[in-house]
This record gives sequence, C-alpha cells and structure tokens, in this order.
Amino acid sequence: MKSEQFLNHTLRIHPHGESITRILAAAIDSVEPGLAVRRFLSFDGKSLTVSGKSFDIQGRVFALGIGKAAVAMTDSVAEILGTRLERGLVVTKHIPESASSGLEIIEGGHPVPDERSLAAGERVEGFIKQLKADDLLICLISGGGSALVTAPRERISLEDIQTLTTALLECGARIDEINTLRRQLDRLKGGGLAGMAYPTQVISLILSDVVGNPLEAIASGPTALDSTSSVDALNILHHYDLINNTPAVIVSVLKQAPAERKTEIESLGHVLNVIVGSNLIAAQAALRQAADEGFHPYLLRTDLQGEAREIAWDLSIQLRWAWRVGDPVPRPACIVAGGESTVTVHGEGRGGRNTELALAAVSELADFPEVMLVTLATDGEDGSTDSAGAVVSGETWRRGIELDLNAVEFLNRNDSYSYFNRLDDLLRPGPTGTNVNDLIFLFTFQ
Repeated sequence: MKSEQFLNHTLRIHPHGESITRILAAAIDSVEPGLAVRRFLSFDGKSLTVSGKSFDIQGRVFALGIGKAAVAMTDSVAEILGTRLERGLVVTKHIPESASSGLEIIEGGHPVPDERSLAAGERVEGFIKQLKADDLLICLISGGGSALVTAPRERISLEDIQTLTTALLECGARIDEINTLRRQLDRLKGGGLAGMAYPTQVISLILSDVVGNPLEAIASGPTALDSTSSVDALNILHHYDLINNTPAVIVSVLKQAPAERKTEIESLGHVLNVIVGSNLIAAQAALRQAADEGFHPYLLRTDLQGEAREIAWDLSIQLRWAWRVGDPVPRPACIVAGGESTVTVHGEGRGGRNTELALAAVSELADFPEVMLVTLATDGEDGSTDSAGAVVSGETWRRGIELDLNAVEFLNRNDSYSYFNRLDDLLRPGPTGTNVNDLIFLFTFQ
C-alpha cells in the first residue's frame, strides 16, 4: 500500500507526518492476504504442504473464499495450484478490477446481511454439495464473512437476521457476542460448512479479525467447532435487553434448540484450521517501521475491547503520561494497541468505532503539545463509511472550535465522521483487501 494514501490535513503539515504514513502502510502490508497464504501453503505438483503438514492430492481441488480478504487469499491459492485447481468461488464485499480468471467472484452485504448475502449462502451450499470423498476443499476465511454469507435456519427470514444484526450493532454488543447469535441461527456457521463438506478433507486458512484469534468467532467459524450454545445466545439478548425487540421466531428457535448444538460431524476431524494473519502481526510490523523512522517502539496490547469512548479516555491518559515522563518508552515514541471497540449508538450521526474513539480523544488531548493519536481499521472501512479512522493532535480541538465544531456535541450524537470530515483529518486509504481488526497509534514527539 502506498503511504501517501493515508495523508490528510494533519499528516501533510506535521514534521513527522510522512513517517507516520509509512508506519501505517507497513502495518497493512504485513497482513497482505496473498502473502499470508503463501507463507503457509506450497505445492510441488503432487503434494500440498500446509503449515508443515503434507497432503497427497488424490481427487479434485476446490477453493472457497469468504470474507473481505477472500479475493487476494483465493487468488494466491489459484497461482500456487495452477491447473490443479478445479474451481474457485469467492464471496467478498468489493469485487476488485483484477483477479485470477478462473475464480467466480460474487458480492455479499456488509455489515448487515442483505439479499446478496442470502444468494451467496445458497451458492456456497451448492458449491459444497458437488464435493466427493477424495476431493480437497481449501477454504480462505477472513473477517466480514459472517454478514457476507448467510444461510438462516428453518423459519428464520433474512429480515429477521437484519433486524437482530442492526439491534446488536447499535446496542454496543461485542463482535464475539454477535457471532454467538449468528452461529446459532445459521446453517453454515459454527462448523456447519465443514459438516456439509464431510467426508471431504478441508483445509481452512484464516485471517483473524477477532481479539485472541478464537477460530469459532472469525467469520462465525464456518470450519470450526462451536463451544457456545442457544442458552448463551439467549443470555446475550437478555444482557442487552433485546429479548422483547428480537423477532419472535428467533427467540422461539433459540428456546427450542438443544442446550448444546452439535455440528453434523461432531469432531470435525477432517478439518485443518490454520491462522495465517492477525492483529499482532500487523502491530509488530508497524513497530519495526517505527523504529526505522527513529521512534522508540512499544507494543501496549492487542486485546482492546469495550466502548470506543472509554478506550479513548484510557489511552489518552497513557499518552499524556508517556509524553510527560517517558514511560513506557522515551520520546519520540510510537506506542501501538490493537483490538476492536464497540459503539453504543444514541444519536443520529454518522461514523464508526475508530472515528468515535478518535473523537472521544479530542477533548482529552486539547492543547497538549507534541502528541498524536491515530486510529486505523485495517480493512480501510470504518463502519459503513469510506474512512478507516482519524488523526487527533493537540491542535484538533482548537481547529474544530475555529470552524464552530464542538467535539463533545458531535460525540453526543455519534457524528464522528462529520467532525473529522470538516477538519480533513479522516484516513481514507480505500478498501485494503485485508482485515485483522483495528490499530491505535500513540505518538509522542520531542
């Protein structure tokens, strides 16, 4: 990715602006999906080696990509296997201008599933049904897959799923909680896809966008065992006080389901799941670039979860402390954190979790010299907007006031996109083709 794609007002005029854009680009480049696949997959014409384990290919080979990074991942498989690849199907959010000619690529809806997602679910089920016992299925799974492909269980409609998904997103539910509901309500999720493929050998290469990399949570775990249950799903609805606003058929299905849902093939012994990219890999690459740029690098954590504005307040305190006393590293510093925040929507504004986090930091860093906070969604898209995050400096509050923009008022109506758009401080690199969750960068300068 070209570093200049990250330039905005603050990064154009800041003395370290170009260095910071190179750090952001390094993070994205390190989790380029195609390279991630090639690090773990090789083929010598007869045997396929995956993460050190060899598979002798007897029958046909199929590739199925699901997620925001699915095109590049599946493209790499097509290049590695050449004519040995029988067929490839990809479901993603954006169809790129170029991809392997042998791949069939379709779009699904995201972040709320739509008619395209439902059609994609039908196509995926049809794709799986063509498999024979001696075939090999290579799945390429990445974030976004939960919404892009949907196959609701009996009696549940697309509208029911849309209503539930929207309510969960707006109430601030964590992605793992949302995916717990999805696994209980979908035929393909929670190991359902792998169960349908049995007895075909399944190799699943996974680019993680979930804190801690739990297999069942990434794209709702189409090739992983589900450790949660319908009881867990109902408890989440009760926790967020959604039980009375959830479509009655969904509540009914959950109440009638067994306490422990079993996949069609309980052990999934015919499946090999391998994580090929993660938030930690991106954070570490950013820190290596930061060191090359003259910053003292420090990895804070990669397990951030919770309300975006609460995380912003905590990180702002740490950033001010780092500038004052040089802890955990002296100035100039690049401190990196990763994870995924949530936003409880109260207003009618526009934005996503990364710009909301940045907006909450504006007042905390007002007039604070020589610091910067940068938020970045590694997929290049923050919620339903065209931004990936935003940049906040000690000057942001003052610049906003000069334009008659009060950061607190914009925060109260969840209108972070509009605030930073007026300041020209959104990050707009465009869709990156990868997705390993979010990164937050804390910079201190001399």
